[in-house]
Amino acid sequence: MANVKGAPKGARTPWQVTRSVWYAMFMREAISRTMADRMGWFWMIFEPVAMVGIMVAIRSFIRGDRLIVNAPFIPWMIAGLMGFFLVREGMIRGMGAIEGNSALFAYRQVQPIDPVLVRNFLEGMLRTFVFLIFICGGLMLGLELYPDNAIRAMAAWLSLWFLGLGLGLVTSVVATMVPEVGKVIRMLSLPLLIISGVILPLNQMPHWLLEYLMLNPIPHGLETLRLGFFENYEVVHGTSMLYFWLVTLSLNALGLVMHLRFVDRLKAK
Repeated sequence: MANVKGAPKGARTPWQVTRSVWYAMFMREAISRTMADRMGWFWMIFEPVAMVGIMVAIRSFIRGDRLIVNAPFIPWMIAGLMGFFLVREGMIRGMGAIEGNSALFAYRQVQPIDPVLVRNFLEGMLRTFVFLIFICGGLMLGLELYPDNAIRAMAAWLSLWFLGLGLGLVTSVVATMVPEVGKVIRMLSLPLLIISGVILPLNQMPHWLLEYLMLNPIPHGLETLRLGFFENYEVVHGTSMLYFWLVTLSLNALGLVMHLRFVDRLKAK
């Protein structure tokens, strides 16, 4: 491999340095996330299982499955829950990434954005693995949890992953500089689950209210994910992946700009 012009012989390129930093941080985060807590894997799987169980119990009273067109209720809800958790964990895990790795900023190769990117990638990999476990388990139990359009389902999943990254980039800066904001964001995760159409469909909402709820980009991604699993599913009116990607790209651009602007203050925290 040719040396970079002006660099000493044998010196590593900036990309090689960055790749080494990301690999080391990924291994550190992976070990901490999966092995430091003996119950880590249990909670990653038990949380969505418990949520599905609670919603199935509630369904017996409100008959929520009657509100969903051309999709079985339990697989519909599992797809929505897993997609929502992917976004939520990207946002929340990003908030603690900078503070949790502040000691590493003594090395000039490590920047505050690095742990945010690494954590988001790790969390996405773990959530993808858990989702695959749910799909396999659902198929063994006879649930219709196999995607009718695998390409659309994977594209929607990756899109939600990228939205979580954008939210994580923004919240990591805001929550590090103003810790109180992080507490508010965590409190909003439950209301966000409800207004994103995760557990009950948004189609039954009044039109004037639905217009405001669809300003939230998460339902657009979740509905597209569900459409990938259920070919004849009737998505919520107003679903647009163009709008979803405009918001997602804006959030990622904003997060990158904030990291560049406040890099010195983030390192000093």
